[in-house]
Amino acid sequence: MDILTNTISLLFRPRQKEIARFGQDTDSIQREQLQSLLSTARNTEWGLKYDYKSIRSYADFRERVPLQIYDDIKPYVARMINGERNILWPSVVKWYAKSSGTTNDKSKFLPVTPEILKGCHYKGGFDTVALYLRNNPESNFFSRKGLILGGSHSPSPINHKSHCGDLSAVLLQNLNPLVNLIRVPAKRIILMDEWESKIKAIVDSTWKEDVNSLSGVPSWMLVLIKSVLRKTGCEYLTDVWPNLEVFFHGGISFEPYRDQYKTLIPSDKMHYMETYNASEGFFGMQDDPAEQSLLMMPDYGIFYEFIPMNEVGSDNPTVLPLEAVTTGKNYAMVITTSGGLWRYLIGDTVRFTSLYPHKFVISGRTKHYINAFGEELMVDNADKAISLVSRETGAKVKEYTAAPFFVLDKAKGYHQWFIEFEKMPLSVDDFASLLDKTLQGLNSDYEAKRYKEISLQPLKIIVAREGTFYEWLKSKGKLGGQHKIPRLSNDRTFIEELIKIDDR
Repeated sequence: MDILTNTISLLFRPRQKEIARFGQDTDSIQREQLQSLLSTARNTEWGLKYDYKSIRSYADFRERVPLQIYDDIKPYVARMINGERNILWPSVVKWYAKSSGTTNDKSKFLPVTPEILKGCHYKGGFDTVALYLRNNPESNFFSRKGLILGGSHSPSPINHKSHCGDLSAVLLQNLNPLVNLIRVPAKRIILMDEWESKIKAIVDSTWKEDVNSLSGVPSWMLVLIKSVLRKTGCEYLTDVWPNLEVFFHGGISFEPYRDQYKTLIPSDKMHYMETYNASEGFFGMQDDPAEQSLLMMPDYGIFYEFIPMNEVGSDNPTVLPLEAVTTGKNYAMVITTSGGLWRYLIGDTVRFTSLYPHKFVISGRTKHYINAFGEELMVDNADKAISLVSRETGAKVKEYTAAPFFVLDKAKGYHQWFIEFEKMPLSVDDFASLLDKTLQGLNSDYEAKRYKEISLQPLKIIVAREGTFYEWLKSKGKLGGQHKIPRLSNDRTFIEELIKIDDR
């Protein structure tokens, strides 16, 4: 560790000790978070509506405040955007994270209050570095540059009182100027709104810099890396940036891309650290390099609740606080935050791998799974299967999506996978067969439905031509940033759109 990094790392020691106590303090921390949130918002319009002043326990809160989705809070947010205060949260909110997710083209504007900006998103960034330095005492993190690949939309005015942008753009716009001393590229470049021009500008301005850390979404960072290699004529990224030591990634699963990164960055000194920083809040980070689970952060001004996946969409689902969850089950996540979200379903599903401290994996989306035949296939099953089969066959998958295909009178069918390969397998049929067997090994419900093909026939693969997924995202104005490919869907909307583009 160099002198500068060693000196600055002392600032992270107190927080490292606090995080180490999460296992003992999680329940009390969460109770404190809820009480603080209720107290802060008790005089808001929302707090008065549900009489926050008289809430004395979590049971009161759960019984009184209904579960929310974006359409429920949209009228309140619209008023906040127009400058009204004391609606969902007492602060005047000037910034809104624009999020469309992967399910539709309709934009959501999520309040980024000063409290959630500082006490959640930036605190999460601080803690990410704290844990990275704890796990890597040889790091020279602060002696070189960090390349952040942010959103594809520059923060733009909604009206004269409010501004919006991708979360990453909002965070960069409000970043402490001192951080800019170790960050590249320049703010004017990272906030450019046209993706393809921005990639070129980033490459031109950074390839000669001494970069040692990368931050961004794996799929889009891969686009940037390949552009850097084309610019420099190098085979490996370490030939361009020999001091590269870490990639902080999030937004989508890293598993389908892991081998591609190892090929392009063949260094034993390279580290990978996953974070879970969504538009709604910063929820977790990888605290142990030896495991892929994320540590849930309980003191970011967020109170967590969870709905068992099999009850999502029911009229009266079971809702559990963090202290009541168990390992091995898929839950839809419900959050109450200092961003003015109250019992809000964010659409993500998680599965806990340990308790006290609570660690979890992101298993998918409440709307992105396949259960057309009772197989309950989740995104984490699909990502892991693709990774394992690619490794075994030597293939490299660039992007994929899958959906059910119904035959006969819909009593039977199969999963149709639409895959764009970076490197083709020797046999697509063998790849499909191995993928099917691997999914059976990972998911007992899928295996049961495949038994003697009672309801589910062997999966089939359509090979996409190069660039199809990129063209699909471009046609929807979703290049770059936090935009994602919908991996699984219970209907054929996405896959039919992709097939249509592929046939052009």
